[in-house]
Amino acid sequence: MAQFTQKIKKIGVFTSGGDAPGMNAAIRAVVRVAIAKNLEVVGILNGYVGMIDNKMQELHLRDMANIIQRGGTVLKTGRSAEFLKPEGRAKAVENIRAAGIDALVCIGGDGSFRGAHMLWEEHKIPTVGVPGTIDNDIFGSDKTIGFDTAVNTALDAIDKIRDTAASHDRLFIVEVMGRNSGFIASYVGLAGGAEEIFTPEGNTSVEKALDHIRNSISRGKTSSIIVTAEGQKPGRAYDLADALRKKSGMDAKVCILGHLQRGGSPTANDRILASRMGAAAVDALLKGYCDVMIGTEGEQLVQVPLDVVTKSEKKSQLDLISLANILAT
Repeated sequence: MAQFTQKIKKIGVFTSGGDAPGMNAAIRAVVRVAIAKNLEVVGILNGYVGMIDNKMQELHLRDMANIIQRGGTVLKTGRSAEFLKPEGRAKAVENIRAAGIDALVCIGGDGSFRGAHMLWEEHKIPTVGVPGTIDNDIFGSDKTIGFDTAVNTALDAIDKIRDTAASHDRLFIVEVMGRNSGFIASYVGLAGGAEEIFTPEGNTSVEKALDHIRNSISRGKTSSIIVTAEGQKPGRAYDLADALRKKSGMDAKVCILGHLQRGGSPTANDRILASRMGAAAVDALLKGYCDVMIGTEGEQLVQVPLDVVTKSEKKSQLDLISLANILAT
């Protein structure tokens, strides 16, 4: 964990990478806590893109009115190929310093934190990260902003799909987001009573899924739900459905939830988590700490160095999938 000594008078806040429900609650907390501590706040639009293009605006208390319940991010977000180059980062730093910004709060995921870490390593711009991603794949934090909302959104959809599956005695494969992370799939699969869960960790196979479904049919079940995370093989839902059909002749209906899971009003849990993390980020900067992420360990907030966060991998909880398989019998 790095420390700095210069006095902070103005901080910048930005959101980067994929949007997540609860980002606005985090922005609101950063702005209002900072102003309460006599700091000025600048919002940087479109993440690192706006940092390079000098798209910034002062933020005031009333700018944060009625945003806690909104999904997405009022500061917009984006991914910048230019920021990956040293000259791009130098341009961003030039704009930050010209705006009189002394420190930054970065709300985003792993890629965003790599950028924040480089700003400190190369240019000594104090930055604190707040984990905002529905994937919940950030090392050093039990939960990330947006994960709870995404799980509940997907679960609501699966509950509706199960009604149709039961009515027509069908097998459904539901694909949830998560990229290379199985957190959404494992949580949704357990909460939704899925008969099988596929994640990028390769916890199961088509053959095991078929055995599980056949056993369920032998016990009188007439419909089944399989939950699969995106981005794995055969995890793409249509690939999985095709593999099941070729091996058994079973016809599986496919439902891909997609970006539906990234939108919508954040749950109470995400609003509270985002508010706590945003406030803690400002406090960390005022105490001279930087190049860290605010994470959770149980119910406690912790500071984790960004170089540790970006170099480590967070593993999915395979015990949840084992429990889901037992409970779905």
